[in-house]
Amino acid sequence: MVFAAASPAVPAEPATVAVDIGHTLSASGARSARGRTEFEFNRDLALRVLAALDRLDVKTRVINLDGRIGSLAARPAQVTDADFFLSIHHDSVGESELDFWEWNGRTESYNDRWAGHSLFVSRRNPDPERSALCATAIGARLQRAGFEPTHKNSRRRDYADRRHAVHYYDDLVVLYRALQPAVLFEAGVIKHREEELLLRDARRQALMAGEIATGVAACMTAGR
Repeated sequence: MVFAAASPAVPAEPATVAVDIGHTLSASGARSARGRTEFEFNRDLALRVLAALDRLDVKTRVINLDGRIGSLAARPAQVTDADFFLSIHHDSVGESELDFWEWNGRTESYNDRWAGHSLFVSRRNPDPERSALCATAIGARLQRAGFEPTHKNSRRRDYADRRHAVHYYDDLVVLYRALQPAVLFEAGVIKHREEELLLRDARRQALMAGEIATGVAACMTAGR
């Protein structure tokens, strides 16, 4: 009897992760307690996440690097072939919760009550289960490394995973228009005066980015 030689296993293509830099130069998001735009915070962290994913041999695509993207819908439309969509943001608080102080000759607003990261997924996404799984993987890695989540967003958003501060936000355009699992990550509250300084620290950014990348990579390779 002659047996045909077994075909060599074909390695799976590495996953491609799209990293979206939230907000734009002209619509720059929240303003920090010391007057820095959210877009600047988002870009700094997103670049570190891209570098961390690269070190893990994960293919990446960056969205909105120049801060001039035309619309929210244009963000996922640029990466229809990606395996995962991650949008990087920083959190704020409502106007009714703000206090005021003087910083470098300017009156700025702040809130020192709320601090910490959180994550969002949409049940309108084509793969909400994988989206929630990846959000949990990111949140778990961050908490294991000592980062603390905030639960302030539970006042308006239901939990997908309470322990890891993963919330449902079904009508977020970048999440439900994505053609792949998608997560929006809020890295921290830039209106909190102490947390703002932590969020600007390069070493802390690198640590956070490394844990995010590890969580994404683990989720993407699960079952592949």
